[in-house]
Amino acid sequence: MSNAISRQAGLVSIGDNVVDHYIDQRVYYPGGNALNVAVLARRFGLGDVAYIGLIGDDEEGAHVHSSLLAEGLSDAHLRRAKGETGKAKVNIIDGDRVFIESNQGGVRKRLMLRMDVDDIDLISRLGHVHSSCFSYIEPELPRIRAASRELSFDFSTERDRDYLAAICPVLTLAFFSGSDLSNDEADSFIGEMHALGVASVCVTQGERGAVFSEGGRVTRQGIVQAKLVDTMGAGDAFIAGFLAARINGASLEPALAHAAGSAAKACEWPGAFGHPHPAE
Repeated sequence: MSNAISRQAGLVSIGDNVVDHYIDQRVYYPGGNALNVAVLARRFGLGDVAYIGLIGDDEEGAHVHSSLLAEGLSDAHLRRAKGETGKAKVNIIDGDRVFIESNQGGVRKRLMLRMDVDDIDLISRLGHVHSSCFSYIEPELPRIRAASRELSFDFSTERDRDYLAAICPVLTLAFFSGSDLSNDEADSFIGEMHALGVASVCVTQGERGAVFSEGGRVTRQGIVQAKLVDTMGAGDAFIAGFLAARINGASLEPALAHAAGSAAKACEWPGAFGHPHPAE
């Protein structure tokens, strides 16, 4: 990786944060794709990372805020509004997280994030942006893309073709969760996403690893074995590790290997990135 490149480029992760409430353990952890990617990209080697998001004025929002600061990220672009922070209720079964219910983003869904002048300046300076389908910022994506060099987006398991057709053309890289897809189905789906206008596509497939496609070339990446504690955030860690490596100047294969190793590391600690808080 090139240190020169890492000093000139960074990542702005924009959008969702939540607390993941582990019902059986009576504890919650900070999480959410955009927040996880910001924290974990920094943890996995990217020096210049910023987070833009919205929290509620409740205890959970305060914990998200303090956890972000504890991880060395700035709160300069963090908004706080009256209402509930995003919350998801989960249980862990054999090390795998099972979602029970959520408040659908809480205040973040009611008050859409809008990019101000300082946000756009930050995006222009760092160049690389990541967001997700849980962030409710779709109307802002064209402005974000216009100010950025690269824009990645995590669709999770979203497969609605109208939604994909609306979002893919403004992206440079799309991530999908596709453990339910066979290899042939994943290859066909990737082809469809390229046809919608996104140049690079990555589908993660759980224990079968991931498949990455760009420039007519398909690359498959296997998993790295881990001492399983909690799979919460493993997919986000893959994204974070990949983006950290690529922004730091790595070529595709080393970046994918770094992503797989990052996902394995994330399985070895509780929550998406730790910071437990007692829950009633």
